[in-house]
Amino acid sequence: MNRAPETDDPEAITAAAKSNLAFALACLPRERRRDMVSFYAFCRVVDDIADEPGMPDAERRERLAAWREGLVGGFENPGRIEREVERLRAKYDIDTQLLVEVVRGMEMDVGEVRYETFEELKGYCYRVACAVGLVSLKIFGARSEASERYGVDLGYALQLTNILRDVGEDMREGRIYLPREDMARFGVSEDDLRERGGGEAFGELMAFEAGRAEAYFRAAAEGLPAADRRALRAARRMGKIYHGILAKMRKDGFKVFEKRYRMGRLRMLAILLGL
Repeated sequence: MNRAPETDDPEAITAAAKSNLAFALACLPRERRRDMVSFYAFCRVVDDIADEPGMPDAERRERLAAWREGLVGGFENPGRIEREVERLRAKYDIDTQLLVEVVRGMEMDVGEVRYETFEELKGYCYRVACAVGLVSLKIFGARSEASERYGVDLGYALQLTNILRDVGEDMREGRIYLPREDMARFGVSEDDLRERGGGEAFGELMAFEAGRAEAYFRAAAEGLPAADRRALRAARRMGKIYHGILAKMRKDGFKVFEKRYRMGRLRMLAILLGL
């Protein structure tokens, strides 16, 4: 996890995150890129509240609740990020509920994280990824109604890939996103995860979940509206990057306890030249 610096500058927050997002956003016109950086800074700030080491859970919930209440009723003493969110909401007519959903997603990361079923996990993914995607569509300038379906499918694909990539890191933080029903189906226990895997059964479980992510990548690609193809260029880049990470994990046998999977520079360049 990359922690944001002690600053309210959106550019500094985004740069410190060392995310693939900066690469994806480079193709946007300057004004839209700046606005996406501001939106990402908001996402990063609320995510850091959920992840900040040493912060009591009660304080996390209180601070996230303050964000939700501010988004709905207005901020009493807004800082720079709050003002940027207000500016973006007015400029792009962003649905307040989508911003609230993002914060609610971060609240779901506070305390013990477990999901019984895939449907429950999808609710989390919608908030932390699909809602983010739907806001991003506004900033990208996408206009087709079909783009919303694309954004939701891509959001699920990206978040499921993140979950698979970060199984080891999340386990160390006490978070297990793999649905319990799926773990039971393949005979993988929480103790197996704590002991860095579960042998062949773990690989089968990961392959099963990767298949779900693959299906969402496919649905997004098939549903990409031609009218918004150019507007969605940054989203398409993110899709290519994370689809590549998913393929890399599958080919390597999901060694997620041993390494953090990333895209190499040459592959990133190929994506840049291909879109």
